[in-house]
Amino acid sequence: MKPETQFTHETYLSPLTWRYGSEEMRHLWSEEHKRRLWRRVWVALAAAQHQAGLVTAEQLAELRAHEGDVDLVRAAEIEAEIRHDLMAELRTFAEQCPVGGAVLHLGATSADIQDNADALRIREALDLLLARLGALLSALADLSEARADQVCMGFTHLQPAEPTTVGYRLATYGQDLLEDYVELRRVRARLRGKGIKGAVGTGASYAQLLAGTPVSPAELEARVMAELGLEAFPVATQVYSRQQDYRVLAALAGLAASLYRFAFDLRLLQSPPVGEWSEPFGKRQVGSSAMPFKRNPINAENMNSLARYVAVLARVAWDNAAHSLLERTLDDSANRRLVLPGAFLASDELLRRAHRILRGLRINDAAVACNLATYGTFAASERLLMELARAGADRQAMHELIRGHAMAAWEAVQQGGANPLAERLAADPEVLRYLPAERVRELLDASAYVGDAPERARRMAARIREVLGKESMDSTGEVD
Repeated sequence: MKPETQFTHETYLSPLTWRYGSEEMRHLWSEEHKRRLWRRVWVALAAAQHQAGLVTAEQLAELRAHEGDVDLVRAAEIEAEIRHDLMAELRTFAEQCPVGGAVLHLGATSADIQDNADALRIREALDLLLARLGALLSALADLSEARADQVCMGFTHLQPAEPTTVGYRLATYGQDLLEDYVELRRVRARLRGKGIKGAVGTGASYAQLLAGTPVSPAELEARVMAELGLEAFPVATQVYSRQQDYRVLAALAGLAASLYRFAFDLRLLQSPPVGEWSEPFGKRQVGSSAMPFKRNPINAENMNSLARYVAVLARVAWDNAAHSLLERTLDDSANRRLVLPGAFLASDELLRRAHRILRGLRINDAAVACNLATYGTFAASERLLMELARAGADRQAMHELIRGHAMAAWEAVQQGGANPLAERLAADPEVLRYLPAERVRELLDASAYVGDAPERARRMAARIREVLGKESMDSTGEVD
C-alpha cells in the first residue's frame, strides 16, 4: 500500500468504489474498518491475557484507549518497508501505546487476528444484506397479495401457455428469495472464527505462554471469543476452514440467481410485444444515445450483469477451500481481498436495484388484459374439451375439431385480427350438440382458468410475513 491513501479518478478505481453498492457496505469492507476489527481482536486477546496475569491493567487500559486510532498513513509508511500489512498495523498500534504496545500479539500468528476479524466482517455484511432482503421480501409480499387475482397470460418456452395471475408470478420470486433469506440466516448462524490457536492451530505458543498460570489455552480462547461475541471452530489449521467462505459465497450466488430470474423476466415482460411490466423510468432519464424514444430496462440489465459476476465468485472460493493444502498455503490471500468484498458489494447493489424496481414497478393493466384476450382463449379450449367429454362427446373427435378451429384462429391473430376462436366454436354444430353456445363462451373465458393461484399467492405472502416476523424477534421475544 502506498503512503498516499487518498485516491482520485486519475487512477484505476473499481466500480465498486463508487458506482455499485451502498456507502454502508463500502464502509464494512473499507481498509479502516478492517484495521479497527484487527485492533478489536488484539484488545480482546490482551484482555484475556490480563485475566491470566500476563498483561497489566495499565497496559490493557492504554490499548483500549487507542483501539480506534487507526492511522493509515503511518501504517502505509511502515508497510512500504516491511511488506506485511498486519505487522505494519501492529507496529502502528504499538507506537501509539508506549506502555501497552509491548504486549500486543502475545503468542499470536497473523491469522489469529485476520481470520477472526474476517468472520466478524462477514457477519456484519450478512446482517446488512439480510435487512435489505427482508425489506424486498416484504414489498414482494404486499404486491403479490395486491395482484393475487389479476389474471394474466402465462408463458412456457416463451410461448403463450395458460393463464396465471400477476400475484402468483410474483409469489414465485418471493418463494425463491425467502429460501435465500433462510439460507443466508443459516450461514450467518454457523459463522465461526478461527479462534486463538497459533501458527498451525495447535495452540502450542499459548500453552508455552500460559504455563504456570491458572488459565489453559482453551480457556484463553473462550474468553477472547466471548469478548468478540463470536464462536470458534473446534479445530483449525493456521486459518479457519476456507469451506466457510465457500458456503457464504454459494449462498450469495443462490441469492443472485433468484434476483437474476426476476430481472430477466422483467426484461421479457417489458419488451413492447408483451408490454405488461416495466421498471420505473425517470422523466429526464435517457434510454439511448442514438434513439430518443428508447425506454431500456437498465436496472434489470444491470442486475443480470452483476448477478453473473457474483455467481462465478463462488468457484474461486471453492478453489481456495480445495487447495488449502496441509496446515495452510497463501494462494487464497490475494483473491480473498477481491472476492469477499466484491461478492458482498455486488449483492448489495442487486438488492438495492431490485427494491427500486419493485417500488416503482409499472404494470400495464391494459396490456395484461389485451394479451389475455388474444391468447387466453386458446388455453381455455382445454376446459371446453373436458366439458364436451363429460357431456358424452368423443374426446379424440372433439380434440381434432377444436384443433382445426384453433389453427384458423391463430392465423387470424397472427394477421393482427381479434381472436375469433370463441365465436367459431360457439357456432359449430358438432359442439352445439353437447353444449349451448352461451356455455361454450363461458368455458372459453380464460379469466376463470387459474385454479387456486390467487389463494396460493396470498398464502405465500402470509408465509413471507411469518418468517420475517419470527426473524425480527430478539432473544427476549420482543420485536426489533
